[in-house]
Amino acid sequence: MSNSSSITQFLLLPFTDTRELQLLHFWLFLGIYLAALLGNGLIITTIACDQHLHTPMYFFLLNLSLLDLGSISTTVPKSMANSLWHSRAISYRGCAAQIFFFMFYATAEHSLLTIMSYDRYVAICKPLHYGTLLGSRACVCMAAAAWVTGFLNALLHTANTFSLPLCKGNAMDQFFCGIPQMLKLSCSDTYLRELGLLEFSGSLTFMCFIFIVLSYVQIFRAVLRVPSEQRRHKVFSTCLPHLAVVSLFVSTAMFAYLKPPSISSPSLDLVVSVLYSVVPPAVNPLIYSMRNQELKESIGKLITVRFSKALMN
Repeated sequence: MSNSSSITQFLLLPFTDTRELQLLHFWLFLGIYLAALLGNGLIITTIACDQHLHTPMYFFLLNLSLLDLGSISTTVPKSMANSLWHSRAISYRGCAAQIFFFMFYATAEHSLLTIMSYDRYVAICKPLHYGTLLGSRACVCMAAAAWVTGFLNALLHTANTFSLPLCKGNAMDQFFCGIPQMLKLSCSDTYLRELGLLEFSGSLTFMCFIFIVLSYVQIFRAVLRVPSEQRRHKVFSTCLPHLAVVSLFVSTAMFAYLKPPSISSPSLDLVVSVLYSVVPPAVNPLIYSMRNQELKESIGKLITVRFSKALMN
């Protein structure tokens, strides 16, 4: 038995106890992490350097890439280090930092995806008002609201979670620190307060998801009325990547937190946690660059220019 004041570290769930498979996990996560760094870094650099991409849609995409970089950097490096050094430990402060930053980036990303759906709705359904409704000041305010919402939500949940008394050991059923795993270690009825906060946050998240769905219902109704097939294809090319990212992010997270206990197991929970915490930040840049011709051309130009300069030097 232990309490929160005597706990100095937590033990994370390892992917495997076999040394060879631990090294395989390290190299696999390293490849995914480098792909996420490269993909999101390319998008950020391209949007920042190309004046033609200084529009609301790409401004929000830049913010999304920043959030993806932060999100994957919160969980993956520590997991890689533990596999490499054959360890399970994470310090008390490190665990608190993981919970804070994971909640921060996840909340901010979902808020930003909601804003991006509004951007697409205005661009397609109200194009004459686009400049008025989504001016530079409005875009900065909306992006800032997403970041601030993530910060406040993470601060509230982290402070509340780490105020709970812990008496069920220090072993986590997850490869990174998360609030559900912390609640399992609590021995007080006060954890119901945090469950209430999680339900409230979940309700807000569901409302944002409904807003996204309704936005795309209006968008598809407007697109189907467009007579030109070429124009319809262009509109879909800007909407489908965002819709794919939303579907990947929401579906994996909902399955992780809403799946029935009867199908829950440590192995399944581990796989699902990878799907919603590791895969989206690495896949999002690929989804956007594959469907968006304008972004692909800009990335190609940036790589060509950088390569030419490197050869000249």
